[in-house]
Amino acid sequence: MSNSVIEDPVTAGKVSTGSSGQPDLDDFLEVLQHLVREPSVVGAEDSFFRVLRRELEEVGAHVTYYQGILVAQGKSPHDLVLSAHIDRHGLLCTGPNEFQYAAFIAGNQGELTGDSVSEQMMYSIGNRFAGQRVQAHLPYSGTYLGQASIVRSFVCPERKNLIFELDGLDYLQPGTPISFLDRLKIKDGFLSAQLDNVLSVAILIHLFRCGFQGTALFTAQEEAGRSWRHALAWFQRERLKTQRLLVLDTSPFPTREAVTAQQLVLRRKDASAPFAPEISDELEERCKSLGITYIHKDAYVEAQNVGRTKPLSLGRTELGRLAAATDGTINGTTLQIPTTGYHTASETASLSSIVAILRLLRTYLD
Repeated sequence: MSNSVIEDPVTAGKVSTGSSGQPDLDDFLEVLQHLVREPSVVGAEDSFFRVLRRELEEVGAHVTYYQGILVAQGKSPHDLVLSAHIDRHGLLCTGPNEFQYAAFIAGNQGELTGDSVSEQMMYSIGNRFAGQRVQAHLPYSGTYLGQASIVRSFVCPERKNLIFELDGLDYLQPGTPISFLDRLKIKDGFLSAQLDNVLSVAILIHLFRCGFQGTALFTAQEEAGRSWRHALAWFQRERLKTQRLLVLDTSPFPTREAVTAQQLVLRRKDASAPFAPEISDELEERCKSLGITYIHKDAYVEAQNVGRTKPLSLGRTELGRLAAATDGTINGTTLQIPTTGYHTASETASLSSIVAILRLLRTYLD
C-alpha cells in the first residue's frame, strides 16, 4: 500500500483484524488505493474500463464490454446481480482555456431533471475546489497530458454549470477530460478520497476475489443521469428481468457525526420509483442478524423535510430510473455507504462502514 497516504496505520490495523471475525481489509484497501489513482471522468471512462477489465479477468471472471457498461460474471450469473457506476466527477475542456463540470455540460443536461442530489448540491459545492490539483488525460487512452490547480470555480447562470479557472492547461483541445489529482488517505478510522463511486467498484472486485459467482454490472455516466440506459440495454439484450438487482453507492450526509450514526444506508424508494420489497426486507434482516446499524435514506430525508420550505430531494438513482422505465420488471434495492464531503476529492467514509458492507455482502458467497 505504498501509494496510499496512511497517516494512522495502527488505527487502521485495529479495524482490519481478521482474528476478530471481521473481514481483513488489506486486500480491499490495496485494490481501492490503486483504483483511486486511475482517471474516470464522467463521459470519458474508456481507460478506466480497461483497468477494470484486467483486474476482473485476473481473478477468473468472465468479462464482456459493451458501450457504457462492463459485465463480469461467475459460474452462477443469475443468482444475484450487483451494480456500481465507475464514473467520477471531473472537468471537461469545452473551448480555449474554458473548463466546465463534466457531468453538467449541455450535452448531458437532457438526461437531468433538476431534482437529483448532484444538481441540487452544485450551488453549495461551487467554492470547494480552489487550490485542488487536477490532471488532464487523452479521452480514450488515458495518456497523461499535464497538471494544474483550480484558481476558482463559479456557477454560470446561463449555462447552469460550474465553470473553472485553472492556472495552466490552456493548451488543451475541447473534449479533453481533466480529473482531480487523488490519493487515498486513512486516518483515525476514516478513509478519504474521491470515493463516489470507486469505493463500490473496489468492493465488487474484492467480492470476486473472495469467490463471488454472480453478475456485476459496471456502468458509465451515472453522474450525467445516463447509466441506467446502459444497464437497461444489457437486460434487454439478455432478455432478463429481475427483482434482485443490488446497486452499491455512497450516500451524502452533512457531518462526520451524521455519518457515524449508522454503518449502512438502505432505501425503499427514490424520487423515481419504489424498490423491490423482498430484497429490501432481506437486506434489513441480514443487517439485524449481523448487528449492523442502518437507516432507510428515504425515511431519513422525509423526516428532514418536515417543516422545510424547500424540501430535500429523495434523489434519482440508477435503480429508480430502471424500475420506472420498465414498470418494475427490473428492480431491486440499493446498499449505500454514508459519507461526508460528497463530490469532492476528500469525500470521507468510516472504516466501520467498510467492514460492515463487506461482512454483509460476503453472506451472499455462501
